[in-house]
Amino acid sequence: MSQSPIFVFMRLLVTQFFATLLVCNATNLQAQKLTIPQIKNGLETAVNPMAYTRDVLKKKYKLDTVAIMNTTYFMSVADSIAYKGKLRKVYGPYDKKYLVQVLGRVPNTFNHISQIFIDTTVFTRRIADSLSASIINRINKGEVSFEDMAQAYSMGGEGLTKGDLGWVARGALQPNIEAELAKRKKGEIFRVWSNTGLHILKKTAAPKQDTGFALMLRVIL
Repeated sequence: MSQSPIFVFMRLLVTQFFATLLVCNATNLQAQKLTIPQIKNGLETAVNPMAYTRDVLKKKYKLDTVAIMNTTYFMSVADSIAYKGKLRKVYGPYDKKYLVQVLGRVPNTFNHISQIFIDTTVFTRRIADSLSASIINRINKGEVSFEDMAQAYSMGGEGLTKGDLGWVARGALQPNIEAELAKRKKGEIFRVWSNTGLHILKKTAAPKQDTGFALMLRVIL
């Protein structure tokens, strides 16, 4: 007995549905069995890592924009990878919870500066002013070095680095310090007051362009 066209069509749909379901289950099962090295390799070779994470790995992900505030001294693993990590390479897992991949970078302007900080919650402004004038005068006369004075007098923790603040990103410093820094030449020593104290600053090098921001994919395991 021949079957009606509707019956045949419905049977075909049901067959396709279960076939698709089997493929999806097989893909999910395959993704679940992947080792960490295999997941990393898949992400690194995928044309679209986000689609790969969502459709193949079936895992959640987040996109993070990481700002690199200093290329000499890093504040966390995130900004260190954002600056030093290779594009498209996958790092981790971290805390056994996630992997990270650097997807792209954009530049920013960086200044290399050194500082001797005099805290006005400890000294009066009058003493800070007099002390800073004496320090700058001795440095300019060649009696002492900026590094020696930083070790002896700086109250901001820069004594450990002999005053060196490293390559600092535009936007990371107080606006009045950045404005004054822009006016100065390489090697100049100058002072800037802030709400917390007096900053004796040295423009160690001319500004340069470097990686300032990175787009990073975080895959939740």
